Order: sequence, then structure tokens, then C-alpha cells
Amino acid sequence: MPDQYQESGEFLDLLSIDAWQALRDPVRQALAGARVDAPAVDLGAGSGRGVQVLAETVPACEIIAVEPSPVQRAALHARIVDDPDLAARTTVVAATAEQVALPETLGAALAINVIGHLTAADRRALWQRLAGRLSVGAPLVVNLQPPDTAVAVAETEFTTVRIGRLRYQGSASARPAGPDRVTWRMRYRVLDDDDRSVREIVAEYAWQVISPAQLIGELSAAGFTTELGELGVVRATRS
Repeated sequence: MPDQYQESGEFLDLLSIDAWQALRDPVRQALAGARVDAPAVDLGAGSGRGVQVLAETVPACEIIAVEPSPVQRAALHARIVDDPDLAARTTVVAATAEQVALPETLGAALAINVIGHLTAADRRALWQRLAGRLSVGAPLVVNLQPPDTAVAVAETEFTTVRIGRLRYQGSASARPAGPDRVTWRMRYRVLDDDDRSVREIVAEYAWQVISPAQLIGELSAAGFTTELGELGVVRATRS
């Protein structure tokens, strides 16, 4: 499948620092009850920031990091190989969340900033697959991201990071693309100290919108009990 991050992928890890700093504690709290005697899976592992949180929170567990994007896997491997503990515990799998072959038993499942890539039918199928593999009490941790309906979102800067003499700036806008999806327009700019643009990349991708009630309904139908935490982080366990 084509890599939707082929052009924008160089910016994704850099510009996700603030988001992951905010998500770190809610995700760690939601991972309570994870088992160490079965593999944990990170679906859509990206550059590996979630893998790091998973490894810190659940010491000694085996981790399966699932990521379809070659650009993202390059960053993921770079993060893992520099940490002997992660390198010993983590297997990187080139697959989508819908297609990956999962172990028969899982001690935890993580899917952060991912479910908007899945259609409603694909989500429901994934919840059923995970429900059949997660041990009783083992958490499935996902997060909701705005908007939860197909509405327009005005362009907003979400972060700026300085590296040396350059500033890397990310902004995003969205437009409706159907009753249950939007098209995100991501703009990445590299600026010098005089605020001149050195480079600019614009990328668009489709995103399925989902409300808290809809997600909780889907998970409940698959046999999960859910808790909605901070920043839209949802903890689901088999009931």
C-alpha cells in the first residue's frame, strides 16, 4: 500500500513531542492491569513514543509494534535500536491494524492516534479480534481525537519546535468529506530566525470521525467495559 507519510513523515515524530508529553500519564494510567506473561501490541506504533510508554509501564513484557508506514518504521527502528531493553523486547511488524496476525493471547493492546484511519466496519472487526485475545482485565487503550462529527476545522498551529537555527512548525485544518469523515490538511513549515520559510510541505489524509458514545457502543458490543479518561483516552477491558 502507498505510504501516506512519504513526504510528511520527517516531521511527525518531532512535532508529536508536546502531544505525547500530555498523553503519557493518561496512557500509563489506562494500562493498569496489563499482564507481563503475554505480549503487548502497539497498533499503529508510529515512531515509537507509545512503545516507550508501554515498555516503562509494563516492565519485562514482550512488545509487538505494528506500523504500516516505511517512513514511520525507520524512525521506530532508530528509537528501538538505541535502547538495549527495547531492542530485546520489541518486534516491529510491517502491517496495518486490520491485517496483522496477532498472538492468541495478549497482555495489553495500545492504539493511540490510530482509530480514525479505520472505517466503522474495520473498527468493529478489530474490537472483536482483540476481545478474543486479551486476557480478562488486560487493557485495550485507545484515544478519541476531535472533531467527533464531520465539521470544518479552521487552520490552527499546534506546535513549534526549534532545532539549531531553524523552527519546525505544524498546523492543521479539516473539511467534511462525508457523513462520518473529514479530510485533514496538514501544513509543515521550516522557518529561519528571520521568520522566512525555508521549506513547506502540505499533506492531506482521510480521517474517520467517531464520538465517545459511538466508540463506547462499539466496544460494549464486543464485550468490553470502558472507562473514559483524560484527553480522550479510553480504557477497555473484557467484562
